[in-house]
Amino acid sequence: MILSKAIKGNLLFWRIALVFTGLLILLGIVFIIIASRFSESYYNTAHQELYGNIAQHLATFTQPFKNGKPDTTVTHDIIHATMVANPSVEVYLLDTAGNIVDYVVPDTTVHVNKVDISKVKQWLSAKEINRPMGDNPKAPGEPSIFSAAPAYENGKLSGYVYAVLSSEKQKQILHSINNRFYFRLGSYIFFSALAAAFLVGLFTFFSITRSVANITAVVMRFKEGDYTARIEGHSKGDMAMLSTTFNEMADVIVDNFEKVAATDRFRQELIANISHDLRTPLSAMQGYVETLMMKAKELPDEEKMKYLLIVHESTRRLGGLVEQLFQYAKLEANIVIPEKESFLINELASDILMTYQLKAAERNIQLEIKAPSRLSPVFGDIALTERVFQNLLDNAFKFTPDGGNITIELAQTVSGVSVKIVDTGAGIPFEDQPYIFERYKQLNKERNNTSGMGIGLAIVRKILELHQTTIQIFSEPGKGTAFQFTLPLRNNFILQGNS
Repeated sequence: MILSKAIKGNLLFWRIALVFTGLLILLGIVFIIIASRFSESYYNTAHQELYGNIAQHLATFTQPFKNGKPDTTVTHDIIHATMVANPSVEVYLLDTAGNIVDYVVPDTTVHVNKVDISKVKQWLSAKEINRPMGDNPKAPGEPSIFSAAPAYENGKLSGYVYAVLSSEKQKQILHSINNRFYFRLGSYIFFSALAAAFLVGLFTFFSITRSVANITAVVMRFKEGDYTARIEGHSKGDMAMLSTTFNEMADVIVDNFEKVAATDRFRQELIANISHDLRTPLSAMQGYVETLMMKAKELPDEEKMKYLLIVHESTRRLGGLVEQLFQYAKLEANIVIPEKESFLINELASDILMTYQLKAAERNIQLEIKAPSRLSPVFGDIALTERVFQNLLDNAFKFTPDGGNITIELAQTVSGVSVKIVDTGAGIPFEDQPYIFERYKQLNKERNNTSGMGIGLAIVRKILELHQTTIQIFSEPGKGTAFQFTLPLRNNFILQGNS
């Protein structure tokens, strides 16, 4: 198993090494071909420089033409002597049109009787390094290096001395020598370069693939459940980008895992809260209904009415819990669309406060509203805003002792109307305040012996988020709690929405 993983991990290395080796072999072949071509060009240039003046010497020290015709008696002896010294030279006498009128060559296999005179004239007028190649009468179609010089008789141009500087035999010998020499030279250079490049390439590729193998190992560890696995050791280049991307992705995945786990814990807490809070009114209803069923004839009418009122209150409480849960579920699913309009929030606050007066009177809690005489209309959903007031007031009643105070304070601001609901309850510890708006949280439930699923304030925050505003908490243990938010004016809301 481990061996197969190692082979798979190094497969990229061997593939790259194979491709690189093939590329080096191809480059070596190309190098040999180019070196051979350059060597031939080098030989021709060197031969041209060494023997390029031979035609001029023959034309100067001999009189190749006599009475307009080749003087073979004189020229053949001198040319033969020249060829003894340099057997590779083939000498031809040309007339002014380029026709071959005489020649001295190692054999008589001359296949053409004319050369391109324009090449001769171009050779004579060109600089030494730019001289062209000319016709080879013994090998038509194969350009050859040559030497040329004009031949004069009595000051008049009679023709040209045309000397081919590389004979067929010389080409054959040089070709054989060049093949062996340049093959050896190319082989030495190629294999030396191949060995060096191969070692460097293998080291480079091994370093790269080793990094890939290390990254693969970390990814496998992460896949197998080691969520602390991270890629380290890369600070530059593409590997650094890959490492950074993986590490960031791993952090996001782990964070999502933690969020899922937290959500699962919250869900369990919600189920526990729902089970407890729904069981209490249901148990009360069941108990009193069973009592009425069993003792209907024995109980006086006043006692029956008392039981029925308790059942009615339990059903009302149960309906409130279910409705609150349903409301939060809709807000959590983002299916609540606010129907916003302009309205006076001081009138809404006054109406809501009236509904709580009886409850406040029963517990001797003083309810009041503080607001200026004139407030600008706010822009929002009236029903959702009413739910915010109700949840905040219900929360205040839960934690405010009998004989306490609950106040709604309204104030005009530049951006809208500020709403603050202040109570004189027990307050919230500083360490608990960051979590007070989290769903399913009910931090003071045990201390205050209150009921509820702990999502009232979470509903408040969700509704205010739909109005593009936030809620703040101000509280000190033993000094009460204040919740504050601001509802925007119509113009300010439109500007915020457009931005």
